[in-house]
Amino acid sequence: MQTATSYNPIWSLVIPLLGLIVLLLQKFAPPLPGITLLVIAALAGSVITAVHHAEVIAHRVGEPFGTLVLALAVTIIEVALIVSLMLSGGSAATALARDTVFAAVMIILNGIIGMSLLVGGSRHLIQDFQLEGVNAALGTLSVIVVCTLILPNYATSNPGPLYTPGQLGFVAIATLALFAAFTFVQTIRHRGYFLHPDQDGCGGNDHGEHPANRDAWISLALLLTALIVVVIGAKAISPALEAALQSVGAPPATIGILIAAIVLLPEGVAAVRAAAKNRLQTSLNLAISSAIASIGLTVPTVAAVALIAGWPLMLGIDDKSTVLLVLTLFVVAISLRTGRTTVLPGAVHLVLFAAWLFLSFVP
Repeated sequence: MQTATSYNPIWSLVIPLLGLIVLLLQKFAPPLPGITLLVIAALAGSVITAVHHAEVIAHRVGEPFGTLVLALAVTIIEVALIVSLMLSGGSAATALARDTVFAAVMIILNGIIGMSLLVGGSRHLIQDFQLEGVNAALGTLSVIVVCTLILPNYATSNPGPLYTPGQLGFVAIATLALFAAFTFVQTIRHRGYFLHPDQDGCGGNDHGEHPANRDAWISLALLLTALIVVVIGAKAISPALEAALQSVGAPPATIGILIAAIVLLPEGVAAVRAAAKNRLQTSLNLAISSAIASIGLTVPTVAAVALIAGWPLMLGIDDKSTVLLVLTLFVVAISLRTGRTTVLPGAVHLVLFAAWLFLSFVP
């Protein structure tokens, strides 16, 4: 039988703290040789640690609360990163939120879900999930995505991919309301729709002794610490990344892709690991809930910043991206339409993910 302390081994306590020390050295110490490599190592270690602590919390509080904790923590810190970059970049960074949100949606729906379906199907042939919960999540996500990323191109009060201030305020409120409604349904009203089909609704997926409250609180604090290291580390190495991207002629939207990819690493690793353990419901909860939270919290926040500062906020994506986004929503609805899945939908989503990634660099 496991003891309480076995849930938080020494490495899971030390790595986030070492990551903070590396960031402090990078920020305040004189330039050190190899500091960028140390930041990258701290970032990678913090991703692994964040996944571990998220699983401890999920084991303690049960589904879908455990996955919601990781989704909300990552999204809140992602919002903080985007807002800080907007404030430092001014009106020149008004497309950053759009690029990051669009990249997050494509990474989640094609990259994370595709890899989860492929890995889970390869190991377990056929995996089951709750169709009611997935349908509710995909319906909510589709409305939020279209209103945020596609509709600005067709609203006629303002030319181009821009809402008027009144339209932007309405969409921000509507997006936040949909996020709140989905969270209420997922955690309270119809929680059973988001549990594994074999669960009885009374706890988590795992058997055996649950972590003690002390372990859960320690994991929560270290999860937030690890995520802070991930985000600040990503911001610290972003100048070097931007210089490298400019040297190879990458498009401006690439920085949004990199931000989304780095911030979503903990959720992606956790989702694929859950699918490998035949817990596809947990993978889908993580993926789709993260997409809803990413837009549902990011758009209202950046909209408020833009309205207060008087900046135009570019939200509408271009025609190529619109086609890929609509195709992604269509394919994911077909892939998850029966409550059972195999490796084939995973392969389809990964090919679509590769097509989006390739066309992002070779438009």
